[in-house]
Amino acid sequence: MNDAPRPLIDPDDVRIFSGRSNPGLAAGIARHLGLPLDPTHVDRFRNDNLEIQLGASVRGRTVFLVQSFVAPVAEHLLELLMMLDIARGAAAREVHAIIPYFSYARSDKKNQPRISITARLIADLIETAGASHVMTMTLHSPQVHGFFGVPIDPLTARALFVNHLRDCRLTPDSAVVVAPDAGGAKSAARFAEHLGLPVAVATKTRISDTQVMIDPLVGRQVVGFRRALIYDDEIATGGSVAELCEILVDHGVADILVACTHGLFLGNAIDRLAHIPQISQIVTTDTVHIPASKRLVNMRILSVAPVFGEAIRRNFRHESLGDLFAFGDGRR
Repeated sequence: MNDAPRPLIDPDDVRIFSGRSNPGLAAGIARHLGLPLDPTHVDRFRNDNLEIQLGASVRGRTVFLVQSFVAPVAEHLLELLMMLDIARGAAAREVHAIIPYFSYARSDKKNQPRISITARLIADLIETAGASHVMTMTLHSPQVHGFFGVPIDPLTARALFVNHLRDCRLTPDSAVVVAPDAGGAKSAARFAEHLGLPVAVATKTRISDTQVMIDPLVGRQVVGFRRALIYDDEIATGGSVAELCEILVDHGVADILVACTHGLFLGNAIDRLAHIPQISQIVTTDTVHIPASKRLVNMRILSVAPVFGEAIRRNFRHESLGDLFAFGDGRR
């Protein structure tokens, strides 16, 4: 008797490949769909050029290529562009770029002379390389959605966080959701609504890539609350979270939970967060691979493989993805 789960989509009509940025997540997506993760062969020539080969025929098939933009970002971007070009040149029927973490979403505007709006440039490159469709998750700047000339599905991990945090017994009289800056206010408000909690919004000024300043006036919004849930799209150096935690503690918050979709934890971010005793839990996802050396005892990593797997299934079957979108209802 064969006890293997029945594939959710036709295994003869679909190919899933992964770049080197996050093969574990790609394997989880394939496993959710009941499909194999087909091999990708990457070699490097002596002149440092890359050579990539997709290890299964894609002719006439729907192809999904999974790659996050994490360090080394330029190399992982080039890998994806090459894989897209390979699939298109090998006569794939459709080529879908699955980009769980799109780091260049931060580069969404021209705020200095003689700089590139790089998010738009990368979107153009992805389309030119052969993508017929893009899936990503929780863009740092939602307007980047509009930079793509091909259909794009901006997904959210909100439902995963809500389901996980329901066991934390957060009540509206004792807990508040806090957005670290005004840019995340709408997302935090949606999140707070699902948990039945009030929301507070901080004002953040970025001084440099590693230094920010948060207006202490946010403390007035949390007076009377014993617990706070900081909700952000990503944590890089941890500077914003650390400064916000200091303000919250100064205004009577004794227990802090931190939730972010993309856990980069760069530089000394882990040490910085580990030395804040009021942080009882850090919840993030696997859009970015987090090595064992960065996994604190109070950290929980939720897999987004089911979200991307379900989005792929619905896309393949021409079904609506509206409730999976970052700006959608998000209830599942």
